Amino acid sequence: MNKIIILNGPNLNLLGEREKNQYGNFTLNDIEKICKNYASQNNIQLSLFQSNIEGELVEKIQESRDNQAGVIINAGGYTHTSVAIHDALKILNIPIIELHISNIYNREDFRHKSLISKVAKGVICGFGASGYIMSLQAMNEFFKK
Repeated sequence: MNKIIILNGPNLNLLGEREKNQYGNFTLNDIEKICKNYASQNNIQLSLFQSNIEGELVEKIQESRDNQAGVIINAGGYTHTSVAIHDALKILNIPIIELHISNIYNREDFRHKSLISKVAKGVICGFGASGYIMSLQAMNEFFKK
């Protein structure tokens, strides 16, 4: 069974309340339910974690090097600012997928720069909540190789 962790960064706990034109009406809880359902049907042992605190995300990434087969990360605003998250991801020897609900290239210029993309095997953005399932599917494809 493949072990995957999905990490969600700051403000994603407010999905369904904030910027519905960018993120839709779904909540993080809704996303977690669809991901758990997909995982149970596809032989994935799934862990989910959200934090508004950069250091907590770094600690989860560091823990992942010993107990996960893959990491999917929606680092929110830390995507564009966190050298610490970049450095933690860089030490992993497992596949990493960078995920964004909105199309970051169709937004403010500062969102076009990602510190995570250079260490990720792939990037999925702009597909709303469906991007989470797409990320799990992509991770399964990485495992087949």
